Amino acid sequence: MVCLQCKFSLSWRQIHPAKVTAMTDVVVLGFPRSTYVHIVRLVLAHKGVAHSFRDLEPEMGSASHLALHPFDRVPILQHGDFTLYETSAIATYVDEAFEGPSLQPKDVRARARMNQWISSVNSYYYPYMIYHVTHERLVFPQLGIASDERVVSHALPKVQRALEVLEKALGHGADYIVGSELTLADFFMLPSTYAFGLTEEGKAIYPKYPSFCEWRARMEALPTVKRFRASLPPRNPIEHARKWGVSHRPKY
Repeated sequence: MVCLQCKFSLSWRQIHPAKVTAMTDVVVLGFPRSTYVHIVRLVLAHKGVAHSFRDLEPEMGSASHLALHPFDRVPILQHGDFTLYETSAIATYVDEAFEGPSLQPKDVRARARMNQWISSVNSYYYPYMIYHVTHERLVFPQLGIASDERVVSHALPKVQRALEVLEKALGHGADYIVGSELTLADFFMLPSTYAFGLTEEGKAIYPKYPSFCEWRARMEALPTVKRFRASLPPRNPIEHARKWGVSHRPKY
């Protein structure tokens, strides 16, 4: 005689193999102030996935780091015996592998719009808000490295254009970037706009975009985001960023 409960369990495991391992240890590796690390940790927090954080600051660029991420970047996710890098891949994996509120629209067009925004963050928001302005205004000065005003000047018109595009998109009147429901697009956008908002340029520019400011306030008011902010350590200098001035600082 076949136990119907056992038969059901076997069928469920065959259909949802990833969720069976959801209780194994989840570790995020990176350095505390990384914009992309914040994306992954926000998604994990919103999904209700307990995880630990391993600070790679002392190992950045070392053989041990490159063994985890061959392109010398963060974040890296470890879920049991599975290791994954690249933020888009990690965020999608977390959303699909664990229980909790879905952060990807079921509608194919809404999902395409979400992915368009994720690509835009990677291509237009992060590079100019963070890689250009925030590094020059917050990261390098903490290390005693003078800001390069040419880098900032080059970036600001591009930041303004990016904010104009986001402001127009938020004109739909719904709460979030793609519509009425939170998606990965919101969690990709938040860390870059948060860090840029700490600069004097961000503080001056943001009031020009009221719909964006309302979205940002709505995101910061989420219990997930509040808990995440409260868990972060002080914004100490990023020591390994000393090499960024030589290795990949923009040149104009």
